[in-house]
Amino acid sequence: QVRLVESGGGLVQAGGSLRLSCAVSVNIYAIMGWYRQAPGQQRELTATITRGGVTNYADSVKGRFIISIDNAKNTVYLQMNSLKPEDTAVYFCNYRSGFLSSWGQGTQVTVSS
Repeated sequence: QVRLVESGGGLVQAGGSLRLSCAVSVNIYAIMGWYRQAPGQQRELTATITRGGVTNYADSVKGRFIISIDNAKNTVYLQMNSLKPEDTAVYFCNYRSGFLSSWGQGTQVTVSS
């Protein structure tokens, strides 16, 4: 079983930055992703990264968010810059390999205007 533990969420003013971390309990041979879910909304993809560093971003965060991976530490990061109130959500880390998909417990990000 793969365990994921997110950290780094919090309250920040619009225009500010936060860095989320996702610690993975196994070596990362998977597609890692950050997803977010705002109140009353469906969970949506924010960014993904492969072990080799190939990235993909939602249009809403391109140019502001950066996903990265440290394979030595089994950790994935999400650097969030120029935050907007609409970025407010619970952010979840996801590990996906074949039919296996594991989720963390989520970390709250709140952006005040």
